[in-house]
Amino acid sequence: MPVLNRIAAFADEMKGWRRHLHQNPELAFDCHATAAFIADRLRDFGVDELHQGIARTGLVAIITGSGEGPTIGLRADMDALPIDEVTGAPYASSIRGRMHACGHDGHVTMLLGAAKYLAETRRFAGRVALIFQPAEEEGGGGQVMVEEGIMDRFAIARVYGIHNVPNVPFGHFHTTPGPLMASVDTATVNITGRGGHGATPHECVDPVVAVVGMVQAIQTIIPRNVHALDEAVISVTQIHTGTASNIIPEEAMFCATIRCFKPDVRQLLKRRIHEIVEGHAAAYGVTARIDYDWGYPATINHEEETEFAAEVAREVAGEAAVDARAGREMGSEDFSYMLEARPGAYLFMGTGPGAGLHHPAFDFNDDAAPVGASFFARLVERAQPVAG
Repeated sequence: MPVLNRIAAFADEMKGWRRHLHQNPELAFDCHATAAFIADRLRDFGVDELHQGIARTGLVAIITGSGEGPTIGLRADMDALPIDEVTGAPYASSIRGRMHACGHDGHVTMLLGAAKYLAETRRFAGRVALIFQPAEEEGGGGQVMVEEGIMDRFAIARVYGIHNVPNVPFGHFHTTPGPLMASVDTATVNITGRGGHGATPHECVDPVVAVVGMVQAIQTIIPRNVHALDEAVISVTQIHTGTASNIIPEEAMFCATIRCFKPDVRQLLKRRIHEIVEGHAAAYGVTARIDYDWGYPATINHEEETEFAAEVAREVAGEAAVDARAGREMGSEDFSYMLEARPGAYLFMGTGPGAGLHHPAFDFNDDAAPVGASFFARLVERAQPVAG
């Protein structure tokens, strides 16, 4: 089964929603206009309940089906990124320094398309909870919505989400049971020595030498402390120090992103970074302050729900277009908090050639929105069929 006929019939309307959202991007939790736009559409569709102000600007809409049954959750993230857009599209961002460079405008559109269809047809039992989440890129809006009780408040039994992927064949889906995306933590290390003239290093305590030693030693953690079959990444992404060629600076800093899949490996990486920084600080005579930000946990799909979602994807996209045992990815996603709270699955959907995610030339492929909406709609109908 390809795109559902009813959804195909309003594909142009969906394109209009997506392009409006693209022109008006908002960041983190400050998705006020985005939430208002979504709420207006949902009211027009005739949803049964609309709950706003969750995690500041998040929404949950309820559509009741044709018979008794559980509640299934569908989630779309809706925040943009602090990037200057260079697409040159007529619907490009109207706000300098912000753009939908990850396709969350497309995710919202897919879920709105499914909402319109499900509110019209109601060919399912129980209820569907449509979750529109702010602050996926920064701030952990998924965690906040879970902590504010959406799973219990709306009796959500299972939860699903999808993410677009450029440069994967159009309409192809891939996922895997178990760990799908990595946890992400950030270490920021500030080092203080004693500055002075570059000609008299013996009168100084050089933080530059210390930061170099720390960074080099940190690169030994994964090959020498982590089991070779446990995937993990530590990337030092920033080093800042100094102002001139003849001045030994007072301070230096570096920053690293830390990613893995297992909780025990996550703890190991944190412990070893602290040990290396503290040991090198003592050896070099500097002081070091570590700010370790414990970020999103690993995104771990549930076996049964992943296989079911793959079956639905095959119905929409065809057998050959679905890989239900794809590899893991070292990126991260705060849908992980929802999967910690309830069984469910997260999938990726190809959108064809184009600039990559988080690139200033990225633009969501509007033709993909009806595919994603059809997947969401059939997921509900298949998961909670009407009796008889």
